Amino acid sequence: MKILALDSATESCSVALQLDDVILQRTQLAPREHAALLLPMVQELLAEAGLALAALDAIAFGRGPGSFTGVRIAAGVAQGLAFAAELPVIPLSTLAALAQGAWREHGAQQVAAAIDARMGEVYWGLYRARDGVMVLEGEEGVYAPEQVPVPAAAGYAGYGSGWATYGPVLAACCAVTTYQGERFPQAVDLLPLAAAAWRSGHAVDAALAQPVYLRDKVTHQR
Repeated sequence: MKILALDSATESCSVALQLDDVILQRTQLAPREHAALLLPMVQELLAEAGLALAALDAIAFGRGPGSFTGVRIAAGVAQGLAFAAELPVIPLSTLAALAQGAWREHGAQQVAAAIDARMGEVYWGLYRARDGVMVLEGEEGVYAPEQVPVPAAAGYAGYGSGWATYGPVLAACCAVTTYQGERFPQAVDLLPLAAAAWRSGHAVDAALAQPVYLRDKVTHQR
């Protein structure tokens, strides 16, 4: 498979390219510079691989949740590239990418992924590994730290910037004893999620490359 993945939903800006068994990537921790960084990163990876954009099978991107501006940048770049090359897109959760990163780095089988949503809230999702791919349990949402849905089982690892900000509160709610806060979604961790989505027929037309904010959804429900 040939998949390009991009993410700019948080402080980290990253691009990854999978060419069958070969993976190339670029990552930079650069808040507020994503708009200037993302497309040049894409061009660098394609040039390094000697690959034309049209030779890809699909473009995956972190569709949120995260920074409203950052999520829009990734969606816009993915959509523009996909339209230009007539490629399908694969929108993927940035919380799922966080959980996949915990599996890649530490072999974590159960992950409580949390991104600092500001305004005293976190973006939250519980994930479990199945055949090396993180699968959502329940629903993702945005919550006050003391109100997050509690895992039904023990053994979850906390991961993501929400844990850096609210670690003790989240740990007390969820009985999580280990967590890592200085972690962000990475495009390289979108690749296994994208491959699984591709095999399941979940690639969509470029017109459907839309951000997912979560906070809007919760606001409408209240």
